[in-house]
Amino acid sequence: MTGRPYRPEPFAAAVTGIGLVTAAGTGAGATWSAVTGASDPPSVLHRPELHGLPCDFMYTITGLDPRTVLGVATARLMDRFSQLAVIAAREAVADAGLDPLLWDGGRVAVVIGSAHGGLPFYDEQHAILAERGARRVSPKLAPLTVVNGAASSVATDLGALGPSQAVSTACSSGTVAIGTAHQMLRTGACDVVVAGGAESVCSRLLIASACQLKAVSTRREDPGAACRPFDVHRDGFVVGEGAGLLVMERPEHARARGATVRAHVAGYGAACDAYSAVAPDPGGRGIERALRTALADAGIDARDVGHVNAHGTSTVSNDLIEATMLRRVVGEHPLVTSTKAMTGHTLGAAGGIETALTVLALQHQLVPPTVNLDAPDPGIPVDVVSKEARRGTFDAAVKTSLGFGGHNAALVLTRP
Repeated sequence: MTGRPYRPEPFAAAVTGIGLVTAAGTGAGATWSAVTGASDPPSVLHRPELHGLPCDFMYTITGLDPRTVLGVATARLMDRFSQLAVIAAREAVADAGLDPLLWDGGRVAVVIGSAHGGLPFYDEQHAILAERGARRVSPKLAPLTVVNGAASSVATDLGALGPSQAVSTACSSGTVAIGTAHQMLRTGACDVVVAGGAESVCSRLLIASACQLKAVSTRREDPGAACRPFDVHRDGFVVGEGAGLLVMERPEHARARGATVRAHVAGYGAACDAYSAVAPDPGGRGIERALRTALADAGIDARDVGHVNAHGTSTVSNDLIEATMLRRVVGEHPLVTSTKAMTGHTLGAAGGIETALTVLALQHQLVPPTVNLDAPDPGIPVDVVSKEARRGTFDAAVKTSLGFGGHNAALVLTRP
């Protein structure tokens, strides 16, 4: 049975708040300053937990003790990915000018993506089981490691009584979470959604597996230059930790309270490659379907897209497939960047962090550079911003995400 696809009425969710915690900086302002080259580069550190592995480094958040921010008793009830999510959520809600003590909690939802949840704590407890026996395993294993831990913790911290959901679609989780929030607001299920992604996976087991898969960079002698999206010498991604959350509202709700709208999430699309558990479809058909769906959902012509924050993982195949798809769909004119060279690949958090950075790019009309892009791959057929941030004039931007298992997602964002 065939027919025309269902097209809902256009709907643009208002983005009124941003919260960011990344290796580039704690807070949206600090992260934006770093990724645009106005402040110090991020911390890419050799980690003792990864000693002896071909890749023993990752983008690490420094200078932040969640126990100081959240309180020791509260922090103890969360894994690190949940702690980062709560810190980012608090910033986003404050940025939006909302007071959780005054809002109707039943109309506030939380949707947070994560690929792995509390994997490091799981690793730690597995070692305890093997070395010291079952009686020494923590009773908090399940609540701290489950993927929905961040959504649960944020909802509890904010008193959000509406739907609380976790999304786990590998590296597209944060983008799918924001797309899900867009759909929830469109249906009127809630008035406000705190949405995005959170991840912290300094896991020896995970990184060892990624090394075997040849997905991560092994440039141990210069870890700060290891992540180099779209560069001819790229050899894999570098894992990072962080959280990126947006406050999204129904536009009439934002108007009624006189909120400042930073941008609109105007369109969302998702599609599956149905091709491989780890490799993207060589033709980029899944991410192309997701992007074309998002553009149609937003009612935006591809020629109107002026900026793309690409998935851009710094792997040989992903960068080429994605760039070729972008040229095919939106052409060669948009200013393309991959901010993973400044935040690391934060896996399930990537879509949340990078969508927040796309909002800031729209607001400032400034595209962050793809750092470490020293020798652009001649096979990459798009205009990748490198070395220095570039000014532009654009009213619409796109965020694309690809995830293991073929999970593709795309968002269209517009200026208010």
